Amino acid sequence: MLKFLRRFIKNFKEYILLVILSVLSLSILASNDKPQAKRLKAFAFGSFSVLNEFATSLTSVFRKDDSFASLKEENARLMLEVNRMRKAAFENNKLRTMIAFRDTCEYPLIPANVVSKLITKTQGNYIINRGANDQVQRGMPVISQVGLIGIVTDVAGNYSAVKTLNNGNLSIAVTIQKMNVDGILNFDGSNLVIKNVPATFDVQVGDRIITSEFSTLFPPSVPIGTIRKKESNVYGLLLNLYVEPFADIAGADNLFILKVIPSKEINQLDMNLMK
Repeated sequence: MLKFLRRFIKNFKEYILLVILSVLSLSILASNDKPQAKRLKAFAFGSFSVLNEFATSLTSVFRKDDSFASLKEENARLMLEVNRMRKAAFENNKLRTMIAFRDTCEYPLIPANVVSKLITKTQGNYIINRGANDQVQRGMPVISQVGLIGIVTDVAGNYSAVKTLNNGNLSIAVTIQKMNVDGILNFDGSNLVIKNVPATFDVQVGDRIITSEFSTLFPPSVPIGTIRKKESNVYGLLLNLYVEPFADIAGADNLFILKVIPSKEINQLDMNLMK
């Protein structure tokens, strides 16, 4: 132990002497009441305070702070609350739009919610929470506040099955509104397409598509969508028109059932052909 102390004193004697002299100097300075000594003490203590504050702030960066963890937790809670309020505002605006649409529609409407979506490559179907007990019948059109969704194909007491536009078995007689040109709208597994429209018609991207007055499944003039692309086939004599629907078929949740069947007898035949 003595050997270690001798080696320590020998190696660090300059630093030990500096510490001893510094302590003696500070002690003498502290006991001196002369004005020059007071000014020196004030300068020394001020410099020490600045250095101490800087060292404290520097080390606090690397020190774990419980308040920082609390702030992160509070930020997470606020983020969830803001998102919840944003979702509520979005749903409120959508419901306001639906109420306004319902007030201006000429057909009786039955509001419904989607409870299940059965979607494959070519078969898009919904299950909705309205059925025979709500006066829903097979063949009634289903719409959103912006456009056509599909048609009721099967009805139970409190639920119904809906065949959507994104179903390869649903063919719809439609009209290009600007030109009053009729065609048949189908889903090809990826797109809604009106095939074999004569190229002599001045069809443009953005033209509106509505249900035709010749449709046996839907009342006339129900909005469907707009033309987003056109392609020529058969030596440029015919066009295939790709349609972007107004309604969000994949994301639909709040719907309306139009309480109307254009022709029960013809509709029944068409519904049987769709099976």
